[in-house]
Amino acid sequence: MPRVPLFRRLPADRPRLSRDVKVLGVVAFFVMVGFGVVVPVLPVYVSSFGVGYLEVGAVVSAFALMRFAASPFCGRLIDLFGERMLLAIGIGIVAVSSGLVGLAHSYVEVLLLRGAGGIGSAMFTVSAMTLLLRSTSPGMRGRSVGFYQGGFLIGGMAGPAIGGVLATISLTAPFFFYAGTLAIAGLVGILLLRPKTAAAEDAGAAPAVPLRTVLRDPRFRAACLANFANGWTSLGVRSALVPVLVVEVLSGTPAWTGVAFAIAAVVQTVALGPAGRFVDTVGRRPAILAAYAVASVTVVGVSIAPNFAVLTALLCVYGIAAAFMGTAPAAAVGDATAGARGGRPVAFFSMASDLGAILGPLVAGWLVDVASFPAAFGVAAVFLLIAALSALRMPRERV
Repeated sequence: MPRVPLFRRLPADRPRLSRDVKVLGVVAFFVMVGFGVVVPVLPVYVSSFGVGYLEVGAVVSAFALMRFAASPFCGRLIDLFGERMLLAIGIGIVAVSSGLVGLAHSYVEVLLLRGAGGIGSAMFTVSAMTLLLRSTSPGMRGRSVGFYQGGFLIGGMAGPAIGGVLATISLTAPFFFYAGTLAIAGLVGILLLRPKTAAAEDAGAAPAVPLRTVLRDPRFRAACLANFANGWTSLGVRSALVPVLVVEVLSGTPAWTGVAFAIAAVVQTVALGPAGRFVDTVGRRPAILAAYAVASVTVVGVSIAPNFAVLTALLCVYGIAAAFMGTAPAAAVGDATAGARGGRPVAFFSMASDLGAILGPLVAGWLVDVASFPAAFGVAAVFLLIAALSALRMPRERV
């Protein structure tokens, strides 16, 4: 009887994630663990300086606004320093500013330091995504982006739990912990990422694609519109309004929101692998069409969910769609920017999401005040549907 090996070798030609992608996934995990530790503590810490809700919101907005303002300059900085070095510099800025927040003596210091952190965050985000897209082949971009986002999601799930424990020690402990995790992330990046990827060398040898050519590419335009809708809905409306909806409409507690978000995050994390394979094998166009259409219908359902169980189920469906929404547009940007130098196209792509995340909560909150929750979620659904329809202009091709 022939002996069956316990472990089988993978086929030599089976596509594998590159080393840089794996390292970026680890970096993303440490960055998001620290960020998740700080998020539940930050409003309470800012309030301890004797300020009102407006000032608390300003600290949160300062981070996002400075991210948005700094992103256009990141492309030029990548040209000067390279993706690997700018990634480390950006993480270093966030680490130092976060540690100093824990030592701040006034509200103004906290506000300025969080703004500085937003600048560093923009450097990290743009350089990491530029490096990720350049270090992967077209047939692996969806899976690579999915792995990278998986690091963020897993870190985001672990962070708040750790933050709750650290908050029992002191309100400043989470900020020092955040600085530590960022220091680890920066060291991992600077030591393990290759100074220059093979893809970047090929791009440098080939004629550079002008930025205006990239901006006219229907794949890039559809991806930016999709990222704007995703930022408006996922980072803005979903995060800002679902907690309020649970308490005021479903008569639940804030803990219910945490449970629902945690379950949806697990579902989204599990869906990232299949989503990446779909994007790489079936295509970016059908992934954007289907995922954004499903998300559009789902967010409307969230606003009229009759009970907590239905709400959680809908958030899980949205989580599955979000796995595709996070991978397909980024992969499309990689396709459209192949041969383009610097990170300016990726900066535009990142700014689209930031703009949606800044405007989404403001407009949605106003709509809840003057109209209703369905109206606020309905506007988000319209943006998602427009993003889905914009994919129709993308070329019909398999990758």
